Amino acid sequence: MGRVLSVNVGLPCDIPWQGKTVHTGIWKAPVSGPRKVRRLNIDGDGQGDLAGHGGEQRAVLVYQHESYQYWQKQLGRADLTYGQFGENLTVDGLPDAEVCIGDRYRIGSAVFEVTQPRVTCYRVGIRTNEPDMAALLVKHGRPGFYFRVLEEGDVEAGDEIALIASGPERMTVSEIDALLYLPGHPHEQLQRALRIPALSAGWRRSFAALLSQDERGGASGNVGLSPPSGPAPAWSGFRSFRVARKVHESDDVTSLLLAPADGQPVATALPGQFIVVRLGTPSETGLMRSYSLSGQPNAAVYRISVKREPHGAAGTYIDNQLDAGDIVQASAARGSFTLRPGDAPVILLSAGIGVTPVLAMLHALAAEALTREVWWLHGTRNGREHAFAAESRELLATLPHHHSYIFYSAPEAGDRLASDFDAAGRLNAQALTELGVPLHGNFYICGPSTFMSDLTAGLAALGVSPDRIHTELFGTGPSISPGIAASPRKAPHLPAGPTGAGPVVSFARSGLNVRWSSSYKTLLELAEACDVPVRWSCRAGVCHTCETGLVAGAVDYQPAPADAPTDGNVLICCARPQGDIVIDL
Repeated sequence: MGRVLSVNVGLPCDIPWQGKTVHTGIWKAPVSGPRKVRRLNIDGDGQGDLAGHGGEQRAVLVYQHESYQYWQKQLGRADLTYGQFGENLTVDGLPDAEVCIGDRYRIGSAVFEVTQPRVTCYRVGIRTNEPDMAALLVKHGRPGFYFRVLEEGDVEAGDEIALIASGPERMTVSEIDALLYLPGHPHEQLQRALRIPALSAGWRRSFAALLSQDERGGASGNVGLSPPSGPAPAWSGFRSFRVARKVHESDDVTSLLLAPADGQPVATALPGQFIVVRLGTPSETGLMRSYSLSGQPNAAVYRISVKREPHGAAGTYIDNQLDAGDIVQASAARGSFTLRPGDAPVILLSAGIGVTPVLAMLHALAAEALTREVWWLHGTRNGREHAFAAESRELLATLPHHHSYIFYSAPEAGDRLASDFDAAGRLNAQALTELGVPLHGNFYICGPSTFMSDLTAGLAALGVSPDRIHTELFGTGPSISPGIAASPRKAPHLPAGPTGAGPVVSFARSGLNVRWSSSYKTLLELAEACDVPVRWSCRAGVCHTCETGLVAGAVDYQPAPADAPTDGNVLICCARPQGDIVIDL
């Protein structure tokens, strides 16, 4: 039998933090008297970030008095007060090591069901003034847990907590939390967790992904927390490649065929993957860019195809200074934008230079002589800018069940309708509907960001399952910074203040080379100082939201991650460079 010691509520508010504004509901304070508990929260309470907190499965957060005592001793603190861990109910009893997912309790006149452990979040670190608290809660097995409200009613301090039903499988909050966040994800334990009906949908998806990873074998990393990043790169860092050929594909696109300078084969890339190319001498940081491989996947040569943009340094260098026989540095192929196995139709959608990764996919489909239905839909301005027109037609001709449709947004006088292109205008979701594209297929989309976001939204509106929509973004991606007030996006730049004296940190997608300074605690802080788009949530090495490709170099961690990232990746929220490094940001 447990007992409620305190009922704590608080509405979201804005607080200053590290020069930013955070919208958060973690500031909870005890209230006296009974409070009505409703399906989504307690009267007078609210959540600032509904993507990570709140909702029916996370209506009421519970934390234990015994854990407060533990942290006071562990941290040498005497100032922790009820509600400071963001909990709605501070309780005597109900330890994480004994309470099981699916357990049901009556408290006052309300009935609750345990659905999941607390979600790791940097805001608990702000509230407790312990930046690593999100990691400590997991590593010490004291996360707390969420209730779903089965019967609404009143609760107040002093109410007894009565267990009225035990959850199936008898898996405790601590066990479930460790199964997701800590190393080792036993097959049998994952199966048990998935048999618990009360477990919230997000945790079920994570455990299903881990179970699938375990059954496939061979993959590293924690796919329950971060999406698969493709197989581990064949090598770390850069190798020297000789420009075997230089081919002008259109008015503004040039292809480079790169052969390993040492004559040794390179690992065959998966169709759709990319490499990072460093232009200049090996001793220079130079120009660094990420380019999708555009040719037939093989172990003898890499082909990249580069569009010359107005004022684009890399495209100009390739066009004007790079010749056959010259040496460039290239990383191993990486990335998860690759063809999925199966018999479902393949729909390849591209615009402009976004054609390159899907062209590699078309090469692979043609080489395997598959009988799958293949759709090739591409948009460009006109015939002068239509790269790979003849090449794609030849490849499609080898596929028995293919469909092709080309859109020119600004056709010129010499462009022939029904010969060079099929329609004037832009490729969009309405066009897919009119063409009768099969919605049960796998969609692979690459092009400008607005093109991809519009098509993705359009496909979702048509009922296409999210797991069938795959996108590849050139350049930097969107940020994830939960709770941070929006501000105008700035182009990546060198950080303010004196230049650091440490190793060079290269942000490959942003084209930025920065000297490390000890004034930054982590690579994440450096990236933020440069306005490089980043993704994060816990900022303590637990949630893997910040997991990023580590193209070259090595890092050390402080604190150590709860679970290691995928081979070839780095958790930037708790990492520092050991020497010069290149990051896929």
